[in-house]
Amino acid sequence: MKILVVDDSVAMRLMIIKTLRQAGFGGNDVVQAADGVLGLQAANDEKPDLILCDWNMPNMTGIEMLKALREAGNDVTFGFITTEAAPPMRKLAKDNGAKFLISKPFTVKMFEEILGAVIG
Repeated sequence: MKILVVDDSVAMRLMIIKTLRQAGFGGNDVVQAADGVLGLQAANDEKPDLILCDWNMPNMTGIEMLKALREAGNDVTFGFITTEAAPPMRKLAKDNGAKFLISKPFTVKMFEEILGAVIG
């Protein structure tokens, strides 16, 4: 499985990748992008099976990236890892095709439960 991690913070991308490993998803091919524009390009070039994306990023936000993917007919499994976890944000994410929203700060257990249910 190929996983695309999109976050404008290098440290956060590395923390997400480390947490993926700790949660038992370390055997996957992981690629990274620093914002929604680069994430959209990577989604088209790399054809990931799963995208883990921040919400607030420069150039293109995570929700804008998700909308662009869906408008292009790309139905890749997409989830947010973000501080934007209020009910209206969760609804907006779900209404636009996100499968889950993991709130920061996250734990290994959250990854195990939420990602385990999504990607088995």
